[in-house]
Amino acid sequence: MADGTIAGRGRVPFEITDPERIPSKRYYDEEFYRLEVERLWPHTWQMACRLETIPNVGDWIEYNNLGKSVIVVRTSEGVKAFHNACRHRGVPLTEGGHGNCKTKGFICPFHGWRWNMDGKNTFVYGRHMFSEGQLDEADLALRACRVETWGGCAFINLDDNAPSLRESIGPVADRLEAHGMGNLRAEWWYATVLPANWKVGMEAFMEGYHVMRTHPQLQQAAPMLYNMMYGMDTGGIGIPINPNLSVRDNIKAQYKHLGLLSDGMAGMVHPKEVEIAGQLLDVELPEDPAQAVPMWYGIVQDQITKQLQAKGEPVPDLNAVAVSDPINAVEFIFPHFFLLPFFSSMSSYRIRPLGPESCLFELWSLTMYPEGEEPDPVMEPVILPYDSDQFPQIPRQDYSNIPIQQKGMHAEGFEFMRLSKDIEGLISNYQRIIDGYLKGVPQDKLAAANQKLGGNFDGKILDLGF
Repeated sequence: MADGTIAGRGRVPFEITDPERIPSKRYYDEEFYRLEVERLWPHTWQMACRLETIPNVGDWIEYNNLGKSVIVVRTSEGVKAFHNACRHRGVPLTEGGHGNCKTKGFICPFHGWRWNMDGKNTFVYGRHMFSEGQLDEADLALRACRVETWGGCAFINLDDNAPSLRESIGPVADRLEAHGMGNLRAEWWYATVLPANWKVGMEAFMEGYHVMRTHPQLQQAAPMLYNMMYGMDTGGIGIPINPNLSVRDNIKAQYKHLGLLSDGMAGMVHPKEVEIAGQLLDVELPEDPAQAVPMWYGIVQDQITKQLQAKGEPVPDLNAVAVSDPINAVEFIFPHFFLLPFFSSMSSYRIRPLGPESCLFELWSLTMYPEGEEPDPVMEPVILPYDSDQFPQIPRQDYSNIPIQQKGMHAEGFEFMRLSKDIEGLISNYQRIIDGYLKGVPQDKLAAANQKLGGNFDGKILDLGF
């Protein structure tokens, strides 16, 4: 829209009127889901692919979501994207997957019409049979889709008038780049279909409040950490906090916690980082644990930086960026992509709706490699059942909750989720931004609200400005 609003504004069913209460029907109602499909997804920046999957000129990969297909292609002029439909009769030029179009271009499987990597038509079979007005070069070109790159990924937006990717993400984009996000490469890529609304899947990772019960191995390894964040009155289920615990025992507990994070999610804390931390269990530290533990983490970060840089990995100075560009344990890129950083590696998740109560959930383990030693790109996910024991422990534990939470949304008398104003605010902020899209709030205001999600993990309910 020329005025920066989204077409189709109108009544929003189950609109949030109390930011601490989220109506349960938003997670399964057919009409609400239809409005998301029509008013939310076509106007947001969607993570379409990792750039290492299209490293060479002519490389392409298809991105699908909610019946919309886009081809993302690396050209000699940079990354471009096109709506995946032959300009003749609308047949998709690709049906899933990836390839290289530098030599042959994109060939329609129906009548053989062709387009090159820049979207220009190069061949019409039986051209003489068509009116010249139907074969105008500009009109015959593949329809471009907006695409922008950031953080080692390509993002697409179906709305030509939406604010830019940077305007939508905000300062957290620079902070994540300072931590080397653009230099990460995928070690593995898993995916599963969850029998749950896509928002239930997203919101399972918007707070760490669930760690005590869902991830007890983390609570037991570092009870002080989690009890300090979520309240000593919870009691925890882990080892009681001993105020007389020695510095060495504190360090051993922290090291064990890092190992559990690594075993549980790989890229979140990479095994090579745990190995370096294990070299530093006996370094000289102050006698006061309150001083010793932060100092130990500083030494660990310094050694990860130096040792991995010495191997040729493009790791930033982790202690420096922790001060200049602090980031959270989870950072969200609205509406469906998020990163879990810790030291030099990260995990990333992407969720796409498949219906009101089904979603595709993808996970990547990301790390850095010396230049020239990067592995072949991981081109397709390993598809697993959501209860597969092949998933790392942490997502496997989360997946045990998500489907049953979806069932609970239908319980008689369960009309809304009640949120902590101090620790579950990200869920409220996220859901109210969705309402903004459904109501047709001007997109500059929506972009400004999106920016507030950066750093909001475990955060408070915020004033979104609309």
